[in-house]
Amino acid sequence: MIIVTRLDHTRFAVNPDLVERIHASPDTTLHMIDGHVYVVQETLDAVVDLIVAYRARVLGAAQALTPTQGE
Repeated sequence: MIIVTRLDHTRFAVNPDLVERIHASPDTTLHMIDGHVYVVQETLDAVVDLIVAYRARVLGAAQALTPTQGE
């Protein structure tokens, strides 16, 4: 999950696997695959960075669970 901030300053978590697209014009809007739309304070670039960091954490955790060759 990534944590983003609504315009009223409340924070919430979003599953980045469910983000269909992100628009910035001028507010950043997350369009989800289920049709929900969220307007957030973070910039488009910041949301993309959050998603990249999330995916890196997932891959790192998966790699840590995978036994190395020869074990």
